[in-house]
Amino acid sequence: MDFTFNAYAIILLTCGITTIILSYFIYRRGGIAIKWFTLMMSSSAIWSIAYGLELASSTISQITLLINIEYFGVTVLPIGWFFFSLNLIGKESWYKKPLNTILTLIIPIITIVLVWTNDCHHLVYEKIGITTNGSLHFADLGRGAWYYIFTGYFYILLAVGAYLILMKFRKSDQIYKNQNYSIILGALIPWLAHLTSLLGVSPLGGHVDVTPFAFIITIFFIILGIYRFKLFDIIPLAREKVLELMQDGFFVLDQQNRIIDYNKSIRKYIELDRRKKLIGVKLDEILLDQPAFFERISKRQIGKIEITLTQNAKKFYLEVDILFLNDNKFNNNFTIIKFQDLTSFKNDALKTKEQANELERLNQLKDRIFSIIAHDLRGPLVNLSEVLKMLSNDQISNEEFKDLAPTLSKDIIYTTDLLENILHWSRSQLKGFGIKKEFFNLRNLIINEINYHLPAATTKKIVIIHDVFPGEMVYADILMVQIVVRNILNNAIKFCKENSEIHITAVYKKNQKMLICFKDNGVGISANMIGKLFKGENITTRGTFNEKGTGLGLMVCKDFMTRNDGNITVESIEGKGSKFCITLPTTNSSFAVK
Repeated sequence: MDFTFNAYAIILLTCGITTIILSYFIYRRGGIAIKWFTLMMSSSAIWSIAYGLELASSTISQITLLINIEYFGVTVLPIGWFFFSLNLIGKESWYKKPLNTILTLIIPIITIVLVWTNDCHHLVYEKIGITTNGSLHFADLGRGAWYYIFTGYFYILLAVGAYLILMKFRKSDQIYKNQNYSIILGALIPWLAHLTSLLGVSPLGGHVDVTPFAFIITIFFIILGIYRFKLFDIIPLAREKVLELMQDGFFVLDQQNRIIDYNKSIRKYIELDRRKKLIGVKLDEILLDQPAFFERISKRQIGKIEITLTQNAKKFYLEVDILFLNDNKFNNNFTIIKFQDLTSFKNDALKTKEQANELERLNQLKDRIFSIIAHDLRGPLVNLSEVLKMLSNDQISNEEFKDLAPTLSKDIIYTTDLLENILHWSRSQLKGFGIKKEFFNLRNLIINEINYHLPAATTKKIVIIHDVFPGEMVYADILMVQIVVRNILNNAIKFCKENSEIHITAVYKKNQKMLICFKDNGVGISANMIGKLFKGENITTRGTFNEKGTGLGLMVCKDFMTRNDGNITVESIEGKGSKFCITLPTTNSSFAVK
């Protein structure tokens, strides 16, 4: 081949080679959309290089061969653009259907065949000649019917691709709009230049096709997109398919800590009107009361920090990862903030900690009960056994036995109450233990318990007065309530001095509860001791007549009241007396009208 290079040819060859090199580096960034874009650039480069060589040729045969080669780039270019547009907007499934692909490729394939066989039919070019302008030689082409058919196809794909991109990203964030503007302008300029050639308004009397020259401007826009608008660094398609599907929330901030991008997941942590746009809002306007977090941002400290946010009365525990991006090319600073939800992990950790604390408490309680069984329960029984053995062996007289009988009786009563509490509590802790709730007459239960404790009260000259009206009904497990009342009355008698009084009252409350109070004028309880009463701690206090106690009874009372949807409270002034109150439901909550 014989070439005579001129300024037009050199410019086209330079631009074509530059486009190939640039497309190679872009291709290395990966991604299907990027590969379609590099295909479009490569096909444009083929067109540019072949046309540059055409302008350096002077024989009809050589010009015809180069025109045929140009069409490999010309026919592939609109396909690359169209498929790139589909990938960019997330509609790549369209061309993955075989029928759609065939319909898209059929005209370019026919065009290639017709161009290379044009001498047989002249459908693409009716004639191919040579015209000169000074020392320059140009192809003088007579366009045929298929040329205009392919040109229409060419511009239809161009228009459809541009329309899809514009419609998809017209409401997107500014950084993506700028990317798309650079893509569309870079692609439109060569095709607009080609249109001027068709209209015959190009240089040198319309003999020079300015389309390849327009790629000088195209390269400028692509470089602008890469270095200024992060073209192919931040792909909108990747953002939609990755960030929008991620459970973690993301913010992207500018230099003034204004939000320039975010994903949908972040909104579940932000208490804000769903219709309000977050773009342009300063981060400190929506994340309130987070001084440590914003201090890290102001000091530009990368790393992770835990924060707590509240959204619709729900508390979120979040791990925030802060990353700063510096773009020295144009002095841009961006901050990327990732919010990872740790709420479930935190709740599980708290639950595990609570379970560990509960297990430790139960183990301590178990050890304490075993200690009680080994000492407090065994001691009185051993004493009784020894006294009876001495009596049977005539080691003590009947008169001496009578003197010991009151002490033995107290020990047996204490042992019986203690054993009863242990047995009832142990039974309630068994897996599968059921609570048998029923309606029962509260007055009858209290009278029975007063009668049960009357001997002990009479010994200390204590008067028990009750003010419980007949027919007052409550809904609970009657056996559990009996144990609670028995323990409270037993403690009241134990810590009352002689000639004291115990008052029992029962009144209805507005919340379908019955309030039962036991008030005495005994020795009272210290403020420090009140806080330990219902926690199962090791509290052993003897009564006014040196009666024994373990504190186990009140722990049982607290547990039983909780199981029956009730509560137990205490008020006391040391030296003046105590007031224990329990609440019990008066209705079956399962059938209560709400």
